[in-house]
Amino acid sequence: MFRWLTAGESHGRALVAICDGVPSGVRITTADLAAALARRRAGYGRGARMTFEQDEVELTSGVRHGSTLGGPVAIRIANTEWPKWEAVMSADPVDPGQLEGMARNAPLTRPRPGHADLAGMQKFGHTDARPVLERASARETAARVALGEVARQLLRQVLGVEILSHVVAIGQIKAPDSTMPGPDDKAAIDADPVRCADPATSQAMVAEIDTAKKEGDTLGGVVEVLAFGLPPGLGSFTHWDRRLDARLAGALMSIQAIKGVEVGDGFTTATRRGSQAHDEIEATENGVARRTNRAGGIEGGMTTGEPLRVRAAMKPISTVPRALHTIDTSTGDPAKAINQRSDATAVPAAGVVAEAMVALVLAEAAVEKFGGDSVEEMRRNAESYLKALVIS
Repeated sequence: MFRWLTAGESHGRALVAICDGVPSGVRITTADLAAALARRRAGYGRGARMTFEQDEVELTSGVRHGSTLGGPVAIRIANTEWPKWEAVMSADPVDPGQLEGMARNAPLTRPRPGHADLAGMQKFGHTDARPVLERASARETAARVALGEVARQLLRQVLGVEILSHVVAIGQIKAPDSTMPGPDDKAAIDADPVRCADPATSQAMVAEIDTAKKEGDTLGGVVEVLAFGLPPGLGSFTHWDRRLDARLAGALMSIQAIKGVEVGDGFTTATRRGSQAHDEIEATENGVARRTNRAGGIEGGMTTGEPLRVRAAMKPISTVPRALHTIDTSTGDPAKAINQRSDATAVPAAGVVAEAMVALVLAEAAVEKFGGDSVEEMRRNAESYLKALVIS
């Protein structure tokens, strides 16, 4: 079984992540994790926090000399800002006199619309939003990205799978529908300020971000994740919770601020007639293939062997510099929402997080399908499966 968990708060001492079910022999280093985390911090429209909240990543168990051992892999991402928050976020009791007058310790009683603040305060009985926003914060995605890099390396080394993402929309600016990058385009996408594969659209997106920032507003958008090299048959149609598209949708929707997911052409396909909606099948020199990929590489909850294509829609950041109306929960009076960050958009970074979630779901499906306690065993099982396909 491949499973994972994260723990930690936005301004806590560290984020912690653990992944169980990783076979032995996956090559992974601290440098790999650091590179993945650096991608998450990039992107035009990010605020100052991305420059001073650095990620000090540490592999604490499950890896020896750059190779997984077969046991749980544990990762720790230290918070470089911890000294400023040590008293406020201390796990142990702190002398009230030390906290008195400390601005960071002031109760946050003006919940932000669009955030977990108010519902979380109601659910857990808090009179202060701090205990809610600390865990609900998108800072937690750093732990997911670190784990996603482990999953990415497993998929690459066992199956030769390559995963990348690109931004297809920010606000009202959209890339042409024909934009579909390949594995060789990853470096160019990461070098683009908004991680868009179309240069002309990228320029328009940057201008849109600048306008929103000047107007004290924020922007959402849409990211697409692509996975190349997947074999047919990952996932299953036999139970609702084994369907790969359902698992991907749930994983992507779990990312903070994601409000919609589609597989392949998704909502566009819903507007087509059946004769134009599906991917016709043909025999080729390289085996059975689809003439198109409107289904996004998944049919009946299983991979088809075509590139996997999923999109996730991110709402605008809920903390708007031009603060939204709320109430002060301590008095019930009208108020302006608290402001905890200064990003105009985080859509480019959302693509990196979405990659991680897709990698984790696909790694789980690969471990289910091909089993094995080591990379070599999984690779042999996969090769045997592909050679024995009844229809290839």
